[in-house]
Amino acid sequence: MISCHQINKSYGNLQVLKNVSLVIPDKKVICITGPSGAGKSTLLHILGTLDRPDSGEVNINGKQTAKLKDKELAAFRNKHIGFVFQFHHLLPEFTALENVCIPAFIGGLHESLAKEKGKKLLEQLGLTSRMHHRPSELSGGEQQRVSVARALINDPWVVMADEPSGNLDTVRSEELHRIFFDLRDTMGQTFVIVTHNERLAAQADIVFRMQDGILLK
Repeated sequence: MISCHQINKSYGNLQVLKNVSLVIPDKKVICITGPSGAGKSTLLHILGTLDRPDSGEVNINGKQTAKLKDKELAAFRNKHIGFVFQFHHLLPEFTALENVCIPAFIGGLHESLAKEKGKKLLEQLGLTSRMHHRPSELSGGEQQRVSVARALINDPWVVMADEPSGNLDTVRSEELHRIFFDLRDTMGQTFVIVTHNERLAAQADIVFRMQDGILLK
């Protein structure tokens, strides 16, 4: 699914990633762990094409992302990569369903088809009765499930998640983690998750550990 080779990234004089190479198979839940400042989120952003490395290669299903121009890369990212962040980034003026459908609208899917897909995803995630509520009317766990549905709306090859349960209590965190593994099993979805949650990492198919910008495994 994804391979990267000799990834380096610096911000000013600080080298955040140091010759990182890894391979991520599909239909798996992969966790990237390590202390704060280890480079986990930077690596996730580069794997998800939100940022470019200073050197090295990232290949996603055979596509060398470095060869794509910015507009091509944005279209590629919208179609093939979903994102879930610690903060939900839901637009407050739109309903849960409308928030879910935004990536599909950007991708050019007809409104009726996007809303049909969005409704099915929200139903699958247990939000049938909440899809017409705005984010302020949803709990933190419900908002995060909406963001998961949004990440899935374009049938991405992979979902990148950065501390997705970081703002949730233990019960809601466990619910969210179960959703990831259920989606892996039912939809064959691939997840790459940056997390400090050791319980989640213990359940993952593969765990990569980072320290000081270096991949330990």
